[in-house]
Amino acid sequence: MTDLRICTWNIHKGFSQFNRRMVVHELRERLRAFGADLVFLQEVQGLHHGHAQRHADWPSEPQYEFLADQVWPATAYGRNAVYDHGHHGNAILSRHPIVQAVNHDVSAHRFEQRGLLHCVIEPDEGRRVHALCVHLGLTARGREQQYAMLADHIRQNIATDDALIVAGDFNDWHNRAEDQWSRALGLHEAHSLVHGRPARSFPAAFPLLRLDRIYVRGLHVGEVRLHSGPPWSRISDHAALTARLTPTPI
Repeated sequence: MTDLRICTWNIHKGFSQFNRRMVVHELRERLRAFGADLVFLQEVQGLHHGHAQRHADWPSEPQYEFLADQVWPATAYGRNAVYDHGHHGNAILSRHPIVQAVNHDVSAHRFEQRGLLHCVIEPDEGRRVHALCVHLGLTARGREQQYAMLADHIRQNIATDDALIVAGDFNDWHNRAEDQWSRALGLHEAHSLVHGRPARSFPAAFPLLRLDRIYVRGLHVGEVRLHSGPPWSRISDHAALTARLTPTPI
């Protein structure tokens, strides 16, 4: 494996900001245009009986399968929030084989169901990559607990010389993740490496808050991009982030 192109995006369950339009078909086309090898998605609708009844073109399969079709042969879904009419969570789509996928509950309290989807990617050539897709809570206290759970999980399950990507929606507008866990684990935020600070990614139409992140270890960051404003802001309230990564020598 030489370069690994990745994307992270909170897709707002396939609806535009304020749920004005169902945009899952346009979302699929825009997502494919990135040309990513590995995709980290948050707020993925696994099942929703009401949407299927109200929208004639609502996909018959789960969103992650609909988005991945014929482009990303390997997929994993972590169901986090479960309700009477369906469920949603995180997903990872990959051009390379996913040899292991486990979803861990990292909810800080009963009012927010949050998960950590951990996949092990094995390219045809090169060393394995651990891919962690996260969507952290809305409260600072809850995120502190989740940083501790993330750190414990990484220390216990991922060797220090394995390549690691942690990407998703951190809801970390105060930028406390850097001090609380990433530096202690040797992780570096991709956009910060290139531009000095995490990207402003929310709201997508006029980004002000630095919510979405890509943290890496054992990988060189070649380039990063923020995809905000039209047409991206017509699809989700979050901007998408992409990066080109290259494994570093062991």
